[in-house]
Amino acid sequence: MRLDITVRDQWLTRKGAVLVVGYAKSGAAAAELLTRHGFQVTVNERLARPDSDETLERLERAGVRFVFGGHPLTLADTPWQFVVKNPGIPYQMPLIAALQENHIPIFTEIEIASWFAASPFYAITGSNGKTTTTTLVGEMLAASKMHPAVAGNIGTVVSGLVDKLRAEQPVVLEVSSFQLLGTEWFHPRIAALLNFFPAHLDYHGTFEAYQAAKWRMFQNMGAGDVAVLNRDQPLVADGAKHLAPKIHWFSTEHADFDHGATVVDGHITLVKDGAPRALLPVAEMALKGHHNLQNLLAAACVAQAAGASDEAIAHVARTFQGVEHRLELVRVLDGIRFYNDSKATNPDACKQALQAFDKDVVWIAGGLDRGISFEPLEDYLRERVKAAILLGQTKEQLAATCQSAGVPDVTLVESLDEAVRAARARAKAGDVVLLSPACASWDMFTSFEVRGSMFKEAVHRL
Repeated sequence: MRLDITVRDQWLTRKGAVLVVGYAKSGAAAAELLTRHGFQVTVNERLARPDSDETLERLERAGVRFVFGGHPLTLADTPWQFVVKNPGIPYQMPLIAALQENHIPIFTEIEIASWFAASPFYAITGSNGKTTTTTLVGEMLAASKMHPAVAGNIGTVVSGLVDKLRAEQPVVLEVSSFQLLGTEWFHPRIAALLNFFPAHLDYHGTFEAYQAAKWRMFQNMGAGDVAVLNRDQPLVADGAKHLAPKIHWFSTEHADFDHGATVVDGHITLVKDGAPRALLPVAEMALKGHHNLQNLLAAACVAQAAGASDEAIAHVARTFQGVEHRLELVRVLDGIRFYNDSKATNPDACKQALQAFDKDVVWIAGGLDRGISFEPLEDYLRERVKAAILLGQTKEQLAATCQSAGVPDVTLVESLDEAVRAARARAKAGDVVLLSPACASWDMFTSFEVRGSMFKEAVHRL
């Protein structure tokens, strides 16, 4: 259902008091943006006030008030016009729950940014492949001299950009289910949904609720907009009938559509108005793995809809080597290839990484226990993994999965550094050592990026 933007704009003229819950990059950027536009902002942060913070001091000079050291429930008694919540804070957190009980609207930062942006947003979401696809789209538009900004869940906070962008300068935006759950009027001109796999069930409660959060991306789109959807996954494809925008498909299995990207006779092929155009052989792609072929097709689909040239799309396909922590080749040592796939935070992402290799994989895995089954990995472990080095909260569950799959060598360790040394001892020339955890990182690390960086450091110490 499309929401009335006139109602929103009238409501925003109130310029009332706003509470930002969570002082991180997104909270600071949202506070600064709202203050610039005349709102009275209070920022609440669970942690203690930092000793030195130039951004905080600048915000205080601009009139922003700070409440550090917890989330006092008394903040729910103020009649805030709205609240901006850090995406990672659950709605069950007592302060957020109390604010909801008081019927105060709660948004995430991407919603706030969209209110003040003159630029078109091209949004990309999905369980796996978001960052790679978002980066590919940015590269394709840049190669077409469209000067895109790339932001969102990928790391750059979009609220910090919107007042600096030229009108009609495109923003390629990676968005997560956490961010989308806090949207109301958010309206991308192009939106891509890559796939659905069970993820973040500890946050959303059910797989159905997780999917519903992703579908919110399309709720304000109309006939003049474009939805890019995965034709090969029924969970995604079946939702097309409920959407208002034009559908552009990407697929490795189908080519019977008027707009999109596919594979025909071994060539990456764009389709527009029913006419196919072969761009390049799949074999000339720089990225490795079937999942990256899907990511590339999705990116080509978005880029074509945005107006990128065929030459730019093909050039990026041939030259783009990937992004950090996504099947990243770290080192070749004594004929052994070490890959960092720390971004594989669920079993399906790990499965895609394993598919990229034929056999002789020494697999490092494990992490935060989110109650997700590892059984779907069994066939891939049986066919490809010669040894498994397991750590984190899930190491016992993963060991049971490995034993069920017949992995001949399973070792449990206490640290990533120990895991790397154990993997090196079991690998020989021609083998692959693959960090692809199938789990989130937060039991042992602050982020998957930190986990991946520590893996790379350990590999370079060998």
